[in-house]
Amino acid sequence: MSPAIKYTLGRIGLFVVVLALLSPLPLNILVTGMIAIVVSAIASFFLLAKWRNQMNEQLVNVAGRRSAEKERLRAALAGDEAAAAEGDRAAEAGNTTAADRAAEKSAEPPR
Repeated sequence: MSPAIKYTLGRIGLFVVVLALLSPLPLNILVTGMIAIVVSAIASFFLLAKWRNQMNEQLVNVAGRRSAEKERLRAALAGDEAAAAEGDRAAEAGNTTAADRAAEKSAEPPR
């Protein structure tokens, strides 16, 4: 299960538990809800630290991959053929690109 999903479900679960514990008290439902939000936020800071750190690592990895891909695309758009070939998924799959097909067609003798 994704760390982000685990952390989110943990936060919701803590809120529900605190809300259930506060429900027998003779308070307005909005006041009870606000208290439950504050208490569950403080509790999740301590109780769910491991899941929060795992989610943070996952987000950092995704951001790093996106930044690398963005730089590769910028280099390819600037004319760097090595960067363009590095991320060409069609070429990796063995398919020819439109440019390859055009080059092959222009190399053929006219009929």
